[in-house]
Amino acid sequence: MTRLFNTPAAFADEALEGFVAAHRRWVRRVPGGVVRATPTAPGQVAVVIGGGSGHYPAFSGLVGRGLAHGAAVGNVFASPSAQQVHQVAKAAHGGGGVLLTFGNYAGDVLHFGQAEERLNAEGIDCRTAVVTDDISSAPAEESAKRRGVAGDLAVFKTAAAAAEAGLPLDEVVRLAALANARTRSFGIAFSGCTLPGADAPLFTVPEGRMAVGLGIHGEPGLSEAAVPTADEAAELLVSTLLGELPEGVDTPCGLRAGVILNGLGAVKYEELFVVYRRVARLLDEAGVVAVDPEVGELVTSFDMAGISLTLFWLTEELEPLWTAPADAPAYRKGALGPTADVSSESPETPENSEEQPEQTAVPQASEESRAAARTVLDALAAVVRTVDEHADELGRIDAVAGDGDHGIGMRRGSEAAYEAGRRAQGLGAGAGTLLCHAADAWADRAGGTSGALWGVILRQVGTALGDADRPDAAAVASGVAAAADGVMRLGKAEVGDKTMVDVLVPLAGALGEAVAEGQPLAAAWDAAATVAEAAAKATAELLPRLGRARPHAEKSLGTPDAGAVSLALIARAVHGVLAAKNESEG
Repeated sequence: MTRLFNTPAAFADEALEGFVAAHRRWVRRVPGGVVRATPTAPGQVAVVIGGGSGHYPAFSGLVGRGLAHGAAVGNVFASPSAQQVHQVAKAAHGGGGVLLTFGNYAGDVLHFGQAEERLNAEGIDCRTAVVTDDISSAPAEESAKRRGVAGDLAVFKTAAAAAEAGLPLDEVVRLAALANARTRSFGIAFSGCTLPGADAPLFTVPEGRMAVGLGIHGEPGLSEAAVPTADEAAELLVSTLLGELPEGVDTPCGLRAGVILNGLGAVKYEELFVVYRRVARLLDEAGVVAVDPEVGELVTSFDMAGISLTLFWLTEELEPLWTAPADAPAYRKGALGPTADVSSESPETPENSEEQPEQTAVPQASEESRAAARTVLDALAAVVRTVDEHADELGRIDAVAGDGDHGIGMRRGSEAAYEAGRRAQGLGAGAGTLLCHAADAWADRAGGTSGALWGVILRQVGTALGDADRPDAAAVASGVAAAADGVMRLGKAEVGDKTMVDVLVPLAGALGEAVAEGQPLAAAWDAAATVAEAAAKATAELLPRLGRARPHAEKSLGTPDAGAVSLALIARAVHGVLAAKNESEG
């Protein structure tokens, strides 16, 4: 388990701070993550990678010459926010455009996609390349739905080496896509990982059994089998991967492959070498030439006891990129020329660089809207208390078929939203502006899918309230309805997918109906919160069709969706504030 931490919510930030302090020759801190210690060469494509913390050496440890130009680093098992990705990309950009590449997880797709749009709008040519190497997460005919695991390294290395060679952005993007199409990974685990502050692992495996087809965010395996010998584990991994060859290839004989035997956090290097001994023999017997094999920890999952095997099927143009030199804190290959003087070209970024500049002015607001802003801030404070009270339970629910980080992310997001709202109120903000500031802070601080979606919710409600008038029940109902539309549009979820949408849509509908009937806001919200609570409970009978829980659909049956539960809890907490205000005014 993870033993050494201060507070769980600060773990990712403090780990990154320590990482930078230990590796100043390679990296420097920028808002959102890290970039190379020396600037990107003028005109060179900048390859920016990223994802949640908890996977070291991915992602920060893979920043350096011949590898990534920057890494956006999110909270534990949560994607970095769009703001973080944007900031890292801006810091890494050298004039040749930016390639954002990351694993295929809903939060990463949302946030990196938003950052891509923003960079392009600013005149920086930006593209994305998504890694989908895990064959256990979707069948071959649905390979676009597969998640990215240790095959990240093959794609990152290919793209970065192409950029280092001076190739233009179009070519870097093409080669990254080719590398992804020719990369396959498969993993097994003997125990789950434990997040900082948690008292139990995200999943457990019965004595004498192993999980087959696990994910790197602590997701449980898709099936179980008896614990094998090292040779039997190698045979399972190799035979499974040889069962799905690149498109158009009938036999592995004569093919050349980059090979990655990856430890997920708690398997010793000596154990990996014992397994690789058999992997190498099996590949040789199949006629596969292993090129520059990598054996070690490349993409981990905290203290998970597990391993994965990746085969990167090389072509004549991919092999030189796989074997090209690289020099990063956690990955070195070949030899590169001397580096520029870090101290003269890359001054250290202040330690508080992660903090965003505080707003010094807000739009003018009416007295009525500023009064409503005080109620909004009270509601945000109630959200913080509610999330804090239920964070552990939300994490437990999320861990049934996901990665167990929902409580941590909600705590970070709600606290950041409240603090941003408090600052905005101090500047005289109206209700709309206060909520918009809170929205940006929640999305930026929480990251992940829920961070992005809660940012949408708060911003849509804030836009509906505005700063000119005293918000009435109709404005609130309109904002919640817009929030439901925005979440469905951004998250691509519908009612029945077992997500927060299964609560948000009926909440919005019930609120709108009650307001249309003439009920005052507190009473209307009470009715809507009751509907939300029932809808959240009903998600226990649904099977997930989106997100990390999708491959583990059957495991989640009987357990409600964590995002749906947290939304219902928040709806009830907000009602408490509205009811108290109604009583005080009565």
